[in-house]
Amino acid sequence: MATILYQDQFIDREQAKVDIEDRGYQFGDGIYEAMMVYSGQIFLLEPHMKRLERSARELSLTLPYSVAHITENIKKLIEINQLKDGVVYFQITRGAAPRQHFFPDHVSSVITGSVSNHTRDLSKRPKGIKASLAEDIRWLRCDIKTLNLLGNVLAKQKAHVEGSGEAILHRGNTVTEGSSSNAFIVKNGQLITHPADHFILNGITRLFVLDLAKQLGIPFVEREFTVDELVNADEVFITGTSNEVNPVLQIEQQVVADGEQGPVTKKLIKAFDAEVERIRTVALS
Repeated sequence: MATILYQDQFIDREQAKVDIEDRGYQFGDGIYEAMMVYSGQIFLLEPHMKRLERSARELSLTLPYSVAHITENIKKLIEINQLKDGVVYFQITRGAAPRQHFFPDHVSSVITGSVSNHTRDLSKRPKGIKASLAEDIRWLRCDIKTLNLLGNVLAKQKAHVEGSGEAILHRGNTVTEGSSSNAFIVKNGQLITHPADHFILNGITRLFVLDLAKQLGIPFVEREFTVDELVNADEVFITGTSNEVNPVLQIEQQVVADGEQGPVTKKLIKAFDAEVERIRTVALS
């Protein structure tokens, strides 16, 4: 991450400064996106940028530049850093102003962006992950991708302490999503995931996997499901930008089904991998 994006400039990481009164720093008043890069190509770019626009609208936050211009700069950032495989992250805050809770009258939003290397390690995938359970204590607008992530952080820390790769959240007995992922179960061949309402973030990878399921003829339903359904499912997996499609083979102390990847999960992983390879082929041609 030698070079970062700051507003409309590309500067050295050491030069990057955050104003002490930036509302992103003081209030978490901002939005962000993180996107995978495969062979220098941004994966699922268009839906990520559409979600960015929606998040801005929901917070009445004015983007500092057009989406087309932001996209151009994100691509330049990848090129400058010669990123082949990794993650590009950028966030937009409402900007810096004297500290007060209501929106300031005159403020300019601030965009920053960076990249990091991330190599796909497919050797770990067959082992899947263990997941912990955590009460969902977040606010009621989880559908907006904001910088307010402390509830997610606390859940992820609980999972980390317990030796788990993810925390699956629940409100009462209803499963919502993971601390940094969307959660899916499979029962009797049917894919089930929480509906995209204000209780979850409508993940871009989530949407892509549902589209893959449609193409593969895998039946699915978006409905609430319980913790009991989760731990007694035939298959469980999570999806996310860096998680891609990741099998969950143990929840707390209970092994999921026979502790192996299920057939539906395998089909979706195969289809996902095929799309990544297609992108790599296009990039090399």
